[in-house]
Amino acid sequence: MTEMVHGAAPSSGGEAILSRWWRTTDLWTMTCILLLFSIGLLLGFAASPPLAEKNGFAPFHYVERQMIFGALSIVTMIALSMMSVKLVRRLAVIGFVCSFISLILLPIFGTDFGKGAMRWYTLGFASLQPSEFLKPCFIVVTAWMISASKEINGPPGKLISFVLTIIISAFLVLQPDFGQACLILFGWSVVYFVAGAHILILIGVAAATIGLGTFAYSYSEHFARRIDGFLSPDLDPRTQLGYATNAIQEGGFFGVGVGEGQVKWSLPDAHTDFIIAVAAEEYGFVLVGLILTIYAAIVCSSLARLLRERDIFVRLAGTGLVCMFGIQAVINIGVAARLLPAKGMTLPFVSYGGSSLIAGGIAIGILLALTRSRPQKNVADIFIKE
Repeated sequence: MTEMVHGAAPSSGGEAILSRWWRTTDLWTMTCILLLFSIGLLLGFAASPPLAEKNGFAPFHYVERQMIFGALSIVTMIALSMMSVKLVRRLAVIGFVCSFISLILLPIFGTDFGKGAMRWYTLGFASLQPSEFLKPCFIVVTAWMISASKEINGPPGKLISFVLTIIISAFLVLQPDFGQACLILFGWSVVYFVAGAHILILIGVAAATIGLGTFAYSYSEHFARRIDGFLSPDLDPRTQLGYATNAIQEGGFFGVGVGEGQVKWSLPDAHTDFIIAVAAEEYGFVLVGLILTIYAAIVCSSLARLLRERDIFVRLAGTGLVCMFGIQAVINIGVAARLLPAKGMTLPFVSYGGSSLIAGGIAIGILLALTRSRPQKNVADIFIKE
């Protein structure tokens, strides 16, 4: 009666967007990412001044650039994490097409910066590495295709994704960029395995990878030189691996002290591919162990959320993204410790690099969007009879 006289009470507009985002997002993973970026800046202050001095820049030139790229990365990560799964998937498809076309055109318009690998576009004020942006978009597209293939009258998504994987890997090998090619193969294998692949297919992919590596060793001087250097029992102390290994040994458990490290004066890639060697020398295993723990926390936290996910696309894409993120960190640290051959791969959110930082922000932003809490039953509920 009151409503008839005075009108119905105005209904609330629902929960605010920021409030809902804060409540449903994996804040643990986001905090870990911010910690990694902070550690990267800390190590950048130690590792980058020698290179800046050598190139005629201000001492903290590369640190300032890393702050700018990092800010763009974090903004991108937060913006993507607020989007719906459908919008993220659409943007990833567009990003995949653009990155793939850029990858194809690299031999024509790209540059190698004297490193023997045609991987970058030079933009004057910065450089762009298409393969970094291709990785997260490729995982999302692969997950979309494989999940669509499980629908009634769905497309042959598994076959299409496999053909795309082979084509992309071939273009990466031609650069040559064997590290990124291995990551692409690994990411596809993870998604395919989680989707229910037969173990024989994965064994076949592993055998094909070994065969590709054998072929590359025979016909690529760049690849053969890295493999020979890794297998040689006598490590040349004047190589990057030699300097990095010596720095890790010198650092011990607590390090030689802040600013006291010497490897940064000898390693040309001390602020990028071998940033962990600087961390090990100056701060010791204490900081290296902390970095490893943070990466493990990100992987475990994301996988724990994905275990409760019922949407097959979300489960496949999220697992592929977080596993690729984790294995890249393992490869970078393994190379510095001489457990793996040199790959030319950055340490996510710690190493200097505009493409690496922004692409990492895209990958984690998509992952956060996929792992947001949504009203649904757990996967385990399907198998539990009431």
